[in-house]
Amino acid sequence: MSSNKITGDGVVTGVGKINGRTVFVFSQDFTVFGGSLSQTFAQKVCKIMDRAIQAGAPVIGLNDSGGARIQEGVDSLAGYANIFQRNVLASGVVPQISLVMGPCAGGAVYSPALTDFVFMVRNTSHLFVTGPDVVKAVTNESVTQEELGGASVHTRKSGVAHGAFDNDVEALARTRELLSYLPQSNREPVDTRYTADPIDRADVALDTIVPADSHRAYDIKDVVRRIVDDGRMFEIMEDFARNIVVGFARLGGQSVGIVGNQPLVSSGVLDIDASVKAARFVRFCDAFNIPLVTFVDVPGFLPGTQQEHNGIIREGAKLLYAYAEATVPKIAITTRKAYGGAQCVMSSKQLRGDVNFAWPTAELAVMGAKGAVEILWRNDPEGRVRAEAEYTRLFANPLPAAQRGYLDDIIQPSETRMRIIEELEILKTKKLVNPPKKHDNMPL
Repeated sequence: MSSNKITGDGVVTGVGKINGRTVFVFSQDFTVFGGSLSQTFAQKVCKIMDRAIQAGAPVIGLNDSGGARIQEGVDSLAGYANIFQRNVLASGVVPQISLVMGPCAGGAVYSPALTDFVFMVRNTSHLFVTGPDVVKAVTNESVTQEELGGASVHTRKSGVAHGAFDNDVEALARTRELLSYLPQSNREPVDTRYTADPIDRADVALDTIVPADSHRAYDIKDVVRRIVDDGRMFEIMEDFARNIVVGFARLGGQSVGIVGNQPLVSSGVLDIDASVKAARFVRFCDAFNIPLVTFVDVPGFLPGTQQEHNGIIREGAKLLYAYAEATVPKIAITTRKAYGGAQCVMSSKQLRGDVNFAWPTAELAVMGAKGAVEILWRNDPEGRVRAEAEYTRLFANPLPAAQRGYLDDIIQPSETRMRIIEELEILKTKKLVNPPKKHDNMPL
């Protein structure tokens, strides 16, 4: 090894510009010792990350590594720890984006896991702690690299990756697009972009987009696209926990974070994966001063022993915690159902929601009419039909919540875009500070 010196030592680092904005980049080179990490390799990456934090600019890492350089022993492990420390220090200070563009194994996987966004390339990138050979030796399980840690695994099952693309070029292009929605750092606002989409544009299709039959589904993505600028949204974790939608869009040229229950998948119910997915996204937006716009249509938390035994109480509390601690502008629109504890969690007025709107089709209640009547009139089967109609008349509308101040207004769906943009303009000067603390202790 001492006589085998290769310039660059397996990683290329530098600074450049994307659409006029400074970014810091490191790119691992698999052709040099398999992209394995050495002491010098780690020093180069740490230096570029330190500069990014000081300059207040995003860090992009292109990962293509076989793991630690075995020949360097503990120095290689120390190098990983130094990089992990920089990832943690940079978290919430500058955006960190990881692109896995080849193998990423062993200790190398934990640096992407600590960053804000992880993107993979289908069929060529793999992400796992231990490879197929080790798995075979320890568990006698035969598995391919793709089955163990391919893009489909981490975008659909584990939720480790936030997106997957067909090739390297698409991955790089989409990363550049994502950056356009993000600020340089937590000290700077996101640039407002010009849009030809009129602020007061009314889409009358929204007035009938929610079916009259509450058992019929509709696509919340269609709702979002009809409201945001130019109908464009950059969705995050599209294939994971599809019962909730998160992503970035613009309203009046201003970047916003979108969160919405998806009625097309499990009626938009909140489960463990959906709660964690949305909580992570809400906290990112709060860290980088990106306003949150939430579309609510949630029948509650998913019941069942599997969810309870796997910790839905703890995991659901993460989303509640994320919304409660967020100090950015928070606007929520209830499109249809908002039942039980899930109604409280989804950016409710009690969690310091700034503006809470409802469409005329909204229902805010402890539970739906059928479930409520079966409990309240369980000993009077004959009275259930009459009671269900009465419960629906009294509670299956947004008026009771509005009368109690839990809603700021009941709006016509076609006016949603204009009303949100008006409120975002007012909330630009919002100031809200949480009590001083060393750090919080959210339920992990």
